[in-house]
Amino acid sequence: MSYIDGFVVPVPKGKRQEYKEMAALAAPVFLEHGALRMVECWADDVPRGKVNDFHTAVIAEGDEEVVFSWIEWPDKATRDAGQEKVMNDPRMQHQDGVEIPFSGARMIYGGFVAVLDEKA
Repeated sequence: MSYIDGFVVPVPKGKRQEYKEMAALAAPVFLEHGALRMVECWADDVPRGKVNDFHTAVIAEGDEEVVFSWIEWPDKATRDAGQEKVMNDPRMQHQDGVEIPFSGARMIYGGFVAVLDEKA
């Protein structure tokens, strides 16, 4: 079964295009290093909960939307090797003067083992 890296980040509404451009630059790097696919999803129907929700999980501020994304890998070993290569890839290095369009400090993420993968 696949291995999934999942992410939830708060992104200012006015930085949607910058976020999309950043993700479009990162996707080929992940794919070259073993990922099967990378999916980025901008909030559309994300209700606020009474106890917890996506907004509170990332401490989203009034001008921020929630982005939910995942990277699918064939297995954890490929992910571990691929992540190391991605982090060392010069295309993924922060460039001076280029602002990351989201709050990395409030990002939540983790690796998940798929236990069910049904398709039509």
